Amino acid sequence: MKKILIGTHNKGKFKEIAHLISKKYKKISPLTLNIKSPKETGKTFSSNSKLKAKFFSKYVNYPVVSDDSGLCIEALGNKPGIHSARFAKNNGGFFKAMKLILKKIEKKKNRKAFFVCNLSYKDINKKIISVEDRVYGKISNKILGKKGFGYDPIFIPDNEKFTFGQMLKSKKIKIDHRFKAFKKLKKKLEFNKFVFTSFINI
Repeated sequence: MKKILIGTHNKGKFKEIAHLISKKYKKISPLTLNIKSPKETGKTFSSNSKLKAKFFSKYVNYPVVSDDSGLCIEALGNKPGIHSARFAKNNGGFFKAMKLILKKIEKKKNRKAFFVCNLSYKDINKKIISVEDRVYGKISNKILGKKGFGYDPIFIPDNEKFTFGQMLKSKKIKIDHRFKAFKKLKKKLEFNKFVFTSFINI
């Protein structure tokens, strides 16, 4: 069976990415290989995504796909943005971070927000391709739902009534930023005639 390393230590993110990859591929986690995460020193989602793909590819002789994603809230100057995971970590976890965000914008009229996902794919020849996409929506008035992970319980995508945290996985995974980025990556791989285009399961 062919292998692909999913460059993340986030278990929720690993599951979502693994779902979008063909069953013909064995999905490898850096955790099972005892590979630590690199320091995310980039200033954009793209630079951090590429940084992770390059880092993890040093340890394996098969393809690597990595992502950098985050929640951007207009009323907070598009923060936490690339620091989304660090913001949660520095504030005692995602639940406390969401409560803090809701407090910060409780008197704001503008509750618009968007999730960003930048995907980087590095093949066995070390060629790298990167894509980015977004899903737009708004911040809910309170934390809703226990499904999903991260900031999902406070994000309501456009044209929906429920947060990602309330949605069934089967629905969320077909409309979120990661799914959109994977569709874009598949098109780009096909255009560039990559051998491993078939690893994407959409």
